[in-house]
Amino acid sequence: MQDLTRLDAHFAFGENWRDFASSITAAHIGEAERALDRLLGAAALRGKKFLDIGCGSGLHSLAALRLGAARVLACDIDPASVSTTKAVLQAQSPTPSYEVVQRSIFDLDPAQVGQFECVYSWGVLHHTGDMIKALTRACELVSAGGAFAFALYRKTLLCPLWTLEKRWYAQTTSQRQRTAANLYMGAHRLALRLTGRDPATYVEGYVGKRGMSYAHDVHDWLGGYPYESISPRAVDELMTSHSMHLVRRNVDRRFTRLLGLFGSGCDEFVFSKR
Repeated sequence: MQDLTRLDAHFAFGENWRDFASSITAAHIGEAERALDRLLGAAALRGKKFLDIGCGSGLHSLAALRLGAARVLACDIDPASVSTTKAVLQAQSPTPSYEVVQRSIFDLDPAQVGQFECVYSWGVLHHTGDMIKALTRACELVSAGGAFAFALYRKTLLCPLWTLEKRWYAQTTSQRQRTAANLYMGAHRLALRLTGRDPATYVEGYVGKRGMSYAHDVHDWLGGYPYESISPRAVDELMTSHSMHLVRRNVDRRFTRLLGLFGSGCDEFVFSKR
């Protein structure tokens, strides 16, 4: 059986975020700051230690520093993401109070790296190959009274199908990936029109979603393997078992989301440690 916690079993997330980082603008950075502010509150990061699990392009580590985090530890299993985050922070960070390391969540020992007043992991832990173990370790890294902010794919009826698709996409050629992505985006644009929304407006406004890019997010979604999903109830039960208290969550319960025709979508959660 393949060990899905190994880097060589994963989709090449780092290459995707390195490409995205080459086009980061002030607008992307500003939206990333506003997204963190909405999620955690204006004063939540000021003077606090911030852990970014699965830093990707480094955009949200940068946002945390700009919002006043006293120290940032950014980690990722992918060497391309690590080098990209280092480059982004070196070019844009207002302070040198950060460290970027190539490390898996499973190798982050609280006895070695300490605990953090804010642990952040958006759309990452469901790609580790062992989501429950990853969530458990992340909880251990939160200091007493600290916050754990994360987003995970919601469980949908089509999750088994998406698992097969992602396994294929992650291993196929780049040409086939482009073809699949174009088919997906074409079908998504058609669905937007059928529901009365303008596809061009949707894509142009996508930067407002945490400062991200539509095309890069599509590539990330289609190739995001390993892949797991979870229901909000299961999240609540797991967090409660680790002495975590729900602060806020953003869960989309529309049937179209629960079906998962165009993907799982991410539910957002913020918990605090008792």
